[in-house]
Amino acid sequence: MADARERRSQAWLSQAAHDLEAAQANAADGRHALACFLCHQSAEKAVSGFLFAKGAEQVWGHSLADLCEDALAFDQSFDLVKSIAVLLDKHFLGARYPESLPGGVPAEAYERADSDRALEIAGDVLAAVNQRLEAGE
Repeated sequence: MADARERRSQAWLSQAAHDLEAAQANAADGRHALACFLCHQSAEKAVSGFLFAKGAEQVWGHSLADLCEDALAFDQSFDLVKSIAVLLDKHFLGARYPESLPGGVPAEAYERADSDRALEIAGDVLAAVNQRLEAGE
């Protein structure tokens, strides 16, 4: 059972790393809104991978605030992860839908500074999750 749980967790963490790489490529090409959305996806999948590693059978929702709150049940130090991860929640809808931003579409409203910060946060979340999982082995 632990092997299946570990494989499931690793699959989520692997996809989180791939999403972060895709975010970096999109930011480099000037697609900052898409990069920010992919940063959210990377962090969401990283936290989901953590939850699966800790034994969660199902992970519901896309909110990093909620997912990190669930992770707190397994590791109280996740409050530090939550404090930065929640900053990516605004990109789940805001970076994708034209009506989510007043007066503009995401592709025109997002800038390099937005994707630079999102990349930093997503990288920190992924690193923190990996660090906590390695420490727990």
